[in-house]
Amino acid sequence: MNRGAKVLNLPNMITGSRFILSGCLMLLLLQEQTIPLALLSCLVFTVAAVSDWVDGYFARRYEAITVLGKLMDPLADKVLVATALIMLIPSGKLPAWVALIILWREIIVTGLRGAASSSGIVVAASNLGKLKSTLQYIGLGILIFPLGVLPIPYLHHIGMAIMYLALLLTIWSGADYFYKLRRLFLEDAR
Repeated sequence: MNRGAKVLNLPNMITGSRFILSGCLMLLLLQEQTIPLALLSCLVFTVAAVSDWVDGYFARRYEAITVLGKLMDPLADKVLVATALIMLIPSGKLPAWVALIILWREIIVTGLRGAASSSGIVVAASNLGKLKSTLQYIGLGILIFPLGVLPIPYLHHIGMAIMYLALLLTIWSGADYFYKLRRLFLEDAR
C-alpha cells in the first residue's frame, strides 16, 4: 500500500468529517433555534459524536492507525466539544464558566501530552477520559435538543446535571493526567 493510501484511510476520513461537521454545527447554532433547526443541530452533533467511536473502531479493526490519525482524532474531538460548548453559551443553555473550565482542561492536557510526546512518552486516553468524553457528548446533545419536543420534564436540567458530572470527571481526569506525568516535570530538562 502506498503512503497516500495509508493516510487517506477510512478512519482518517471519518475523523476529517468531524471537523466539517463541527463547522456545520457552528453555522446551525448561529441561527435562531426553531424546532426543525434545533433537531438538525442535534442530529449533526450526534453524528459527529458517534463518529468519534466509529473511526477508532475501524482504525483498530483494520489496523489502520496512522500518525495523522493519532494527531487529528483528539483534535477533532476537542473542536467538536469546544464548538458545542461555546455556541450554547449565548442561548443561555450552558454557563460560560462550565465551558471555560472544560476548555482549560482540554488545553492543559493537550499541552501535557505534547510535552510527554516530545520526551518519548506516549499517553494513551484513559478510561476516565473516555467516560468524561461520553458524558460530555450526552450532556451537550441533550442541551442542543429542542425543548418541548419530547414529554420529558426538566430535559434541560437533566442535560445540565450530566454536564456537571462531566465537569467533575473533566477535572478529575485532568488531575489524573498530571499525576501520571508528574515525573516528566520533576526531571532535569537537559
